[in-house]
Amino acid sequence: MAALWRFYGDARPAAGAARRSASPGGPGHVMMAAMAEIAVVDDEAGIRSLIRVALEREGYAVRDYANGADAWLAFERAAPDLAILDIMMPRMDGLELCRRMRALSALPPVIFLSSRDDEIDRVLGLDAGADDYVCKPFGMMELLARVRAALRRGAAADRKADAGAPLGAGDAVLALDRDAWAACYGGAELGLTVTEFRMLFAMAARPGAVKSRSQLMKAAFPEDSFPSERAADSHIKRLRAKLSAAGAPPELIESIYGLGYRYGGPEGTIRIAPAPAP
Repeated sequence: MAALWRFYGDARPAAGAARRSASPGGPGHVMMAAMAEIAVVDDEAGIRSLIRVALEREGYAVRDYANGADAWLAFERAAPDLAILDIMMPRMDGLELCRRMRALSALPPVIFLSSRDDEIDRVLGLDAGADDYVCKPFGMMELLARVRAALRRGAAADRKADAGAPLGAGDAVLALDRDAWAACYGGAELGLTVTEFRMLFAMAARPGAVKSRSQLMKAAFPEDSFPSERAADSHIKRLRAKLSAAGAPPELIESIYGLGYRYGGPEGTIRIAPAPAP
C-alpha cells in the first residue's frame, strides 16, 4: 500500500481543497466533485481505503465493496455516478459486474483497476464496456485525473437533458454533440461511452477518410499512449452494434482491409454541434 501513497506523494490536497476554485479540474470540477458518488469495488481492503481517502479529499462521496456481488445488489437499487472496479474478485468478478452495469439505464462510467496488464485482459475489459483501464501499481494523481475525465461526460449529458434541448432527429442522420458527449442516429440516443464517442467523432468529422487503428486509439485515449491497437476492433464492434440497434446500415462504419476504418455515410447526414466554449 505504501507504493500507492509514494506515487501520490506530496501532491495530496489539503482538507477542503476540492472546494477551492484552484482545484485540479477548475471551477467545473468543484461542482462535479461535490455532487458525484463513486463506487470502489476491490477485494483488497487496503486499496479500497487508500482510494476512498484520495477521492474524499477531492470532495467525492464514496461507497466501497469487497466483491462484485455485494456491489451489484447496491447498484440495482441506486447506480453510482462512476465505478472503479477490480477484475479479480470473489463471488462476482469485475468483468461480469461491468456487463451487468451496462444494462442499467443510467450507464455509469466504469474504470477498471487491476494488476492484470496483459493485452488480452485490457481487450476483455473494454469489451465488457469499460471506459478506461488503470493497471496496478498506479499513481493516485493519474487515477484522479481519469476519474475527472470520465465524469465530464455524465455531467455534461445531465446538463443537456435538464435544458430539454433535443440532440437531433431525422432519418439516417447522425448527430454528435461535443458539449454533452452525446450521440444519436435518426433521433435515437446511442448511449456511447467516452471512448466510443471519441472514436466515432474522429471518423465522422472526416467522412470517407480512413482512420488507422493507431489513430483511432490515439483519439480515444489522448491523455496517454495506449499500447494495444487490437482494442480498436473491440470498440468498433460495440459501436456498430449500438448504431445497428438505432437503425443505421452496416456500411456506416466500413472496414478497410489492411488500413483501418472509415465513416461511410453519405454527405449531408451528419450534424455536429459546435464545440464547447473554452
